Order: sequence, then C-alpha cells, then structure tokens
Amino acid sequence: MNQQLRTLVTGVASGIGRSVAESLRNRGDLVFGVDNQAGGNWMQADLSVAQERERVVRAALEELGAIDVLVNVAGIYRPTPFGDSSLKDWQSVWAVNLEGPIDLMSQVFDSMKSQGFGRVVNITSVHARFSRQDALAYDVGKAGLEAATRSFALAGAEFGILANAVAPGFVRTQMSLLENGIDEADTEEFRKQYVESGRLPLGRASTPEEIAESVLWLSGRTNTYITGQTITIDGGLTATF
Repeated sequence: MNQQLRTLVTGVASGIGRSVAESLRNRGDLVFGVDNQAGGNWMQADLSVAQERERVVRAALEELGAIDVLVNVAGIYRPTPFGDSSLKDWQSVWAVNLEGPIDLMSQVFDSMKSQGFGRVVNITSVHARFSRQDALAYDVGKAGLEAATRSFALAGAEFGILANAVAPGFVRTQMSLLENGIDEADTEEFRKQYVESGRLPLGRASTPEEIAESVLWLSGRTNTYITGQTITIDGGLTATF
C-alpha cells in the first residue's frame, strides 16, 4: 500500500475544513478538496445532491488512484425551531450535514476495503448531545452523523477501517459570524453567558487549527485502536451543568 495517504476532505474553502486540508498536506497526504464555493484549488460541488457526490468520488479516485482517508467537514446551519419550521427546512440541512457524509462514506468503503486500510473522521458538534431551541435540524443531523460513524466503524473494523467523529464546541469560523460580521465569541452576551458564568471553563472559543490537530491524529496511521468514538473538543463546555 502507498505510504502516502490519499485523502478526500469536504468543506475546504474556509474554517475547519481549510485547516484540516492544510494540516494533512503538511503531513504529506495527497489531498483532494471539495467545497460548494468556487475560486480555490479544490473541486466545486453541491454535496446536498446525490449526483454531485458521485461526481466528487469519481474525480477523487481518478486523481488519487484510491481513497485512504475521508474527512467530512462540510456543514450548514439554519434556524429551525419547532413550530416555525417544516420538513422541507429540516431536509435542506440534513442533505448536507447527514445524507452527504453518509453517502460519501458508503461510496469510499470499497476502496478502503480493497486495500485493507481506511480512516474516516466526521466533524459533528456538541449539538449532537446538547440542544438549542432554534436548532432542531442541526441537532438531529449531527446526532445522526455520530450514530452513522459508529455503524461505519462496525462495518469497517475487520478490514482495517477506523471511523471516528470530532465534536467541536464554539469555533471561530464563518458559521460563528453574526449578521453584523462580529464573531459570537466576541460579544458581550457570550462573555456573560459562557465566560463569566464559568460554563466555558477555558474561557474562549477554539481555533480551526485546534480542531484540525485531533483530525490529523485520528486520520493517520498512528491511530490503530480508536474507532466508533466521538472526541469532544469544547474547552470544557459539556463538563459543566
């Protein structure tokens, strides 16, 4: 087997995805990046569409020869409170955050199985276990992706395929920017609600690079025994009550 890992990463235009792609390239991986935004050294594709996901995997296999590592980072957030959102609203979130990653895992399974090696890392969220009133679709999608990660880990175990999830808390990315362009972690409300109250013990949001560090290890050859797990990276947020 090629010692240089051949890696497919989604959501590479910014934030966690960009940091993950850069970290993997620095490790020596051959990285095939995907994003719905145009304008970079990645493939543009809408991962909410099944045909687009098939096109992505075909292109990645053609360029890389095989896929050793899949990192599902791409995700969206839309407010979906109970009573003020519909199935159509929920499905638009799930198509990217749940259906897309599961489909990509399914499509790369044969490539990983045939070479007796594979690593999958899915970016979920603390929302998989802890909810917000306006985040129904996001919460359910991330919880479902963690369940799918465990299922994939069971299916791949006998073939040397390990699958895990990384669940960030607050991270300084485009998703954390408010309508006025200010990061939510820089607001007075955040300071009072999370920092002064002690609900966020480390007292700050993380950087994308800090999330990428864990992805880097979980996706590499030195991870030989962790599978079916969710690693929470939240500065202690979920350790409090």
